[in-house]
Amino acid sequence: MEIIITGKTYLDPGLTIRPAHWTDINAVAKLSHDVAEMEGDSLFVLTAEEMANEWKSEGFNIQRDVFVVETRDGRLVGSEEFYNESGHYKLKADGCVHPEFRGLGIGSSLLEKIDERAQAEIRLAAPDARVCIQSLVNNKDKEGHSLLQNNGYSPVRYYWRMEIKLQEAPLPVTFPAGIELRPFNKDEYAVAVWEADNEAFRDHWGSHDRTYEEWSHGKFGNPNFDPTLWMIAWDRNEVAGFSQNRLRKGIGWIGTIAVRRPWRGKGLGIALMHGTFGEFYKRGVTTIGLGVDSANLTGATRLYERAGMYVAGEFALYEKELRSGEMK
Repeated sequence: MEIIITGKTYLDPGLTIRPAHWTDINAVAKLSHDVAEMEGDSLFVLTAEEMANEWKSEGFNIQRDVFVVETRDGRLVGSEEFYNESGHYKLKADGCVHPEFRGLGIGSSLLEKIDERAQAEIRLAAPDARVCIQSLVNNKDKEGHSLLQNNGYSPVRYYWRMEIKLQEAPLPVTFPAGIELRPFNKDEYAVAVWEADNEAFRDHWGSHDRTYEEWSHGKFGNPNFDPTLWMIAWDRNEVAGFSQNRLRKGIGWIGTIAVRRPWRGKGLGIALMHGTFGEFYKRGVTTIGLGVDSANLTGATRLYERAGMYVAGEFALYEKELRSGEMK
């Protein structure tokens, strides 16, 4: 059981908390994977290569934004990452503690470091903006829920990991009249897809426009980026919808799928789903997954279920308000 002394968490004397270094990345990735595997669902966890791309994001500083806890013999048993998701007012904490070392003050000590780090972001946020920090936890991780609740976080949203296991080749796809797919050429089409991506998600809870630099770093810097798996639906010279897919951890992954408002309700979403399934099947990939807000207002969860996907995992998004103000 964690011991609190004068407002601070007592960290077991056999453990040390310190800023991370680049050389820690493989150990952080392995710890994250191993913990998630023990909890029964590791597909959302970043690989070391994917994590490296995150750590190379503009404005991210490893020694300032990542903390690790290690034993006397150098074993890494806890980690926490801090991200500025948008405008210094929407912040993110992402971490884990090895189950064998829970109850020793690691989780709360890491969150205290994140709270201290967040104070610098609050000063940079617009003076009238509400500032909050969020953290995602597997619903199977009861200790993780307790840790966040004990440190002032409350659940605000639930996300599903959905998947489908194809037993046979999907039927041929018919796209709505006037819609065509074109091979994705990054140099020619990237800006149009970025603009469509921002627009399509403006009515989603918690979303915000990303700069082209942020978007392209996340998409094209991802080690799993494969332009031949991106399905972009065009209506003449306008992007009507897209499914930005990739192969990761041995399964097909629908990273981002959306239909812009003027083209919704015409069957384009289900056509993109079936087209994506067919492309993966041709490549010998029969398990396909994605992540989605369970309360999505555009009906995405119903679309995915209609396409044959089912809920394979559930995660709770916790939030802690650091400063009250206007929701941005």
